[in-house]
Amino acid sequence: MEPIKVFITEDESIVREGLRDMIPWEQYGFTFAGEASDGEIALPLVRKIKPDILITDIKMPFMDGLAFSRLVMKELPNTKIIIISGYDDFSYAQQAIELHVDQYLLKPISKSSMIQALEQTKRRIEEEQDQREYLHRFMRESQGYEQYARRLFFEKLVSGAMRVPEIYEQAAALEIELDAEQYNVVLLNLQSEERTTGYSEQITRLHDAIIQELLRCPDFLVFRCSILTHAIVIKGSAGQLEGLMQRCINTIWDDCQGAAFPLRWYAAVGKPTTRLSGLPQSYAEASHALAFRHFMPHQHVLTADLVLRENENAQSFDAVENGAADPMLIREIIRHGLESEIDDFVSEYFGNLGTACESMMFRHYLILSARINAVAAIQELGIEKELLTMRLPSPEPDAAGDLRGYLTEVLRTAISLRDEENQRQSSGIVENALQVIDQNYADENISLNSVAKAINVSSNYLSAIFSQRTGTSFVEYLTQKRMARARQLLRQSGKRTGEIAAEVGYKDPRYFSFVFKKTQGVTPREYRTGEQEKWT
Repeated sequence: MEPIKVFITEDESIVREGLRDMIPWEQYGFTFAGEASDGEIALPLVRKIKPDILITDIKMPFMDGLAFSRLVMKELPNTKIIIISGYDDFSYAQQAIELHVDQYLLKPISKSSMIQALEQTKRRIEEEQDQREYLHRFMRESQGYEQYARRLFFEKLVSGAMRVPEIYEQAAALEIELDAEQYNVVLLNLQSEERTTGYSEQITRLHDAIIQELLRCPDFLVFRCSILTHAIVIKGSAGQLEGLMQRCINTIWDDCQGAAFPLRWYAAVGKPTTRLSGLPQSYAEASHALAFRHFMPHQHVLTADLVLRENENAQSFDAVENGAADPMLIREIIRHGLESEIDDFVSEYFGNLGTACESMMFRHYLILSARINAVAAIQELGIEKELLTMRLPSPEPDAAGDLRGYLTEVLRTAISLRDEENQRQSSGIVENALQVIDQNYADENISLNSVAKAINVSSNYLSAIFSQRTGTSFVEYLTQKRMARARQLLRQSGKRTGEIAAEVGYKDPRYFSFVFKKTQGVTPREYRTGEQEKWT
């Protein structure tokens, strides 16, 4: 820890110089940082030096010690103040107490009393510095949980499940600044060129790099929607929003076009809104545009206006001849699409076919094509086709009459099977991760990275599926595991707090006590003695 900086303000030069010269500053861990004869002269110096301790006389010309202390406390709240006074007057002491000064000493001041006051103040500074460091460390370790909480907040925000006051309240709790004149939503989706929906280390790294670059702009709020998709809420003034939108798209474009591996990438844009309550509509428009990627796989930037123009350009049998009935569209959405996109996909699919669907022969062809290509897509994903054929609806005699309904059911069945297989695989990964945590939570060095390495997956991928599977973040689960064991040891053993801290993965017993109080609501000692039953 660096030496504690001390500044002295005293109008009597004999007293000021005496204080300055009688203390062996370095010997006791201090640095003498400066001096001044009154508060007016001292203030600019104190602002520049930012001392840890300010020693000031209570009565000085131009600006007295109390007025000076008020200004310093307002501008430098972490600076501790020791007031010295030649007046044994309770009113002065009372004002000093109201200001929450650290020490109040009466003249004449002996060397020993000053050193004692300085050392007491130094201990308080060190304790507060420890607490700030512990809080910073705790928040840093809790970052994964905060990201998960942000994801839940975003899901509620775009679903319209919160009233505007609730939005601001929860945003404030997560330290998300939402105030703006206008908003819009961009959905970023990266996909592998391979015929798989599985995880790709390269894509995850690229995703992270893009997100980190976007986060440098305070007007971009980034939320995870799924493993492959992030939402960027863009906020700004009416005159800024268009430029911010372009900056966002340019960032995504530059990073994706510069990728050293083949991928499909899409940025789907909603329509601007002037209200927070309008964000669900902007998100819905962006989602609808993103679903259109299955029809235009080489169109990277997708907008609601683009979708509208393509719908207007779709024409009857010409659309069929131009590939609107391409069976690969069915395979594409089964491999890469979301269940929430099915309705949009089916609407676009039939919209592009136009009057071609009036032919009964063509309708029967589409039924057969949907079934064949659904089976082919599932096999391409490495799933046994029998698992799908057993679930697929058999074409009823009137299926051609409800072609939309039949295609919707085929897609829903195939995508559901795909997601079940992905969930089964991710469930096994999370179960392995939980076993590693349960066996190694007492190791202080255990981390998301070390657990991911132990089970041979990416830490980013593990983070995403861990929260989806368990409803909590990796760090929160680990902390809960450690605190549960700590509670057990506190109540059922006579071990000291330091021993318990080491046994549950904390080398620093003071940090363990900080985390215990932060998460359980009471100190380890209070929990052990049952003084406060606030824990849960």
